[in-house]
Amino acid sequence: MHTENLPAWTHEHVFNAGSHAAERGTRLVMWITAAMMVVEITAGWWFNSMALLADGWHMSSHAVAIGLSAFAYAAARRYASDSRFAFGTWKIEVLAGFASAIFLLGVAALMVFASIERMFSPQPIHYQEAMIIAVIGLVVNIACAVILNGAHDHEHHDNDANTHHHGHDHHHDLNLKSAYLHVVADAATSVLAIAALAGGWFFGWSWMDPVMGIIGAGLVAVWAKGLIAETGKVLLDREMDHPVVDEIREVIEADLARGETRIADLHVWRVGKRAYSCALSLVTHDATLTAQHVRERLARHEEIVHTTIEIQQCH
Repeated sequence: MHTENLPAWTHEHVFNAGSHAAERGTRLVMWITAAMMVVEITAGWWFNSMALLADGWHMSSHAVAIGLSAFAYAAARRYASDSRFAFGTWKIEVLAGFASAIFLLGVAALMVFASIERMFSPQPIHYQEAMIIAVIGLVVNIACAVILNGAHDHEHHDNDANTHHHGHDHHHDLNLKSAYLHVVADAATSVLAIAALAGGWFFGWSWMDPVMGIIGAGLVAVWAKGLIAETGKVLLDREMDHPVVDEIREVIEADLARGETRIADLHVWRVGKRAYSCALSLVTHDATLTAQHVRERLARHEEIVHTTIEIQQCH
């Protein structure tokens, strides 16, 4: 029986210029979002707009979530060389995205409760003033989205310069995606708030204000559910349906089958944005097959960065 491991791999190898750009972008957006949050919540209470208030509280969740994203980048960078993290610190970023999604579900529930309460206890709304604040909020959201999209482009170009893909690019930065979708979702609720205020201002449809609050909460909940599923998949190492698993099987079945080699056990899990670890156990009648030979065959797939190979010879 032969067993061989690839050299140790850490998060340091992938915390590149794109990651630093994402960290700077999320930190800037966090402060912008926090400032606008205070303005919208204050204006919502002052002008009695449930849609504007809901948008403000929604933005507060974004401020916290984007703050978590910025903190995750800083923590991942700080502990990148810490040997206690067996496969690096990338999952700190994924955990931040998962936590922000959970928090966002709670905020969505509060938005629904407040909107229903306003339906049964309507309050006069200062439409003109509330509309101005809502439009400013939308402009801020668009600006934040542009900042984060620029960080995403920086990361994408940086990765293209260092990594070759094999037809399946599913390795996006989940932490950056979390921050970006928070901003996009908030822009959507800003649009709903503007629509509600316009309906009440021009047509007297005061019922639109709490209704749009509920619709906005629903959109937030749907988005949060999607992010929970995506980040939870990574945290729970549910990667055995990823194309890289089929590529590993293809190497064994197509390239090594002549020695009557078969896979006895296979485990694949993600350890970085574009990096996977593999534990592979083979049974073979090929007396010349070595772990180094298998590793050379797998080397064509650069996303496999850490491999443990066990070979059992059958006589």
